[in-house]
Amino acid sequence: MGPCAPLLLLLLLSWSGPLGGQQQHLVEYMERRLVALEERLAQCQDQSSRHAAELRDFKNKMLPLLEVAEKEREALRTEADTIAGRVDRLEREVDYLETQNPALPCEEVNEKVPGGSGTKGKGRRNEKYDMVTDCGYTISQVRSMKILKRFGGSAGLWTKDPLGPTEKIYVLDGTQNDTAFVFPRLRDFTLAMAARKASRVRVPFPWVGTGQLVYGGFLYYARRPPGGPGGGGELEDTLQLIKFHLANRTVVDSSVFPAEGLIPPYGLTSDTYIDLAADEEGLWAVYATREDDRHLCLAKLDPQTLDTEQQWDTPCPRENAEAAFVICGTLYVVYNTRPASRARIQCSFDASGTLTPDRAALPYFPRRYGAHASLRYNPRERQLYAWDDGYQLVYKLEMRKKEEEV
Repeated sequence: MGPCAPLLLLLLLSWSGPLGGQQQHLVEYMERRLVALEERLAQCQDQSSRHAAELRDFKNKMLPLLEVAEKEREALRTEADTIAGRVDRLEREVDYLETQNPALPCEEVNEKVPGGSGTKGKGRRNEKYDMVTDCGYTISQVRSMKILKRFGGSAGLWTKDPLGPTEKIYVLDGTQNDTAFVFPRLRDFTLAMAARKASRVRVPFPWVGTGQLVYGGFLYYARRPPGGPGGGGELEDTLQLIKFHLANRTVVDSSVFPAEGLIPPYGLTSDTYIDLAADEEGLWAVYATREDDRHLCLAKLDPQTLDTEQQWDTPCPRENAEAAFVICGTLYVVYNTRPASRARIQCSFDASGTLTPDRAALPYFPRRYGAHASLRYNPRERQLYAWDDGYQLVYKLEMRKKEEEV
């Protein structure tokens, strides 16, 4: 409204004839309000003009900076693409060199000195294993890797029950803990707030290491009794196996593992003394003793009674070993370095004697974050569930017949 608005209002009111005192006050009030509104509108217009000028100045200052930032971003992108190309080329060259210089096969272990026995068990020792299934496959290569999420600490175990529900996920975080997480399905485990979707199962005795196993509705794990390995007591050389019913949440059986002088079987995983594994044939245990502190031992266990059925001294060295698993009666040992690099299966031992070292593939694992704290084979899916420095991974395996040439 312009400055002549009060004059127009007075002119219009003058035609209405004489006004009373009350009407005169109303006109004066309206005039004052109109003047105040005009002043405010003028102030708003001044402020708008000033802000528009400031915005133009800011835009003029920022445009050159944005152009410089865009140029730097393009330069960094070009440099990153160049580095990625060099890394890929280097990896291809390394893979080529690895194929031209394969790792040496494992050498057979010398026979033990008569009279010295590192274990006290019921099972036969170093006899060929008689397969109870027609499983005759071996690993051809580790085909792919999928990172599911990051959950828990640097060491732990996650797995499925190869004989139980296909969807249920079991997570055991840490090397000395007494609470397991159970997720109804894999999708619940991958959620951001995964722990809220899980039920918790508490065991009566803490487990030791990352050698636990879920098999047939039971949790099998190693317990350190008072004075067990590292305890300094009279049970210094023993470890107790526990069979825990996950549904009833009770201990149904326990047994002292029949081996003296237990030491960690993997040179790069010092917290695990017995690593339990399951395959198409049943339940196995990987361990090592002071009697031969350079190589791994393998035992076949009865999942019902925890009795040791057979034992073997394998040619696979402990040095730089980080984990192992069993497929169709064959032990596969994974090796790495410290600091961690690309892991590789460098030794295999077939308890049945079908797979000879010269026919065993020695594949590398895909690129990953760190070192394997645990590896669990699922015979139903033919996949490995890995705990890698707090990351939960799945490896898909490609198989071939044991009799086929590499």
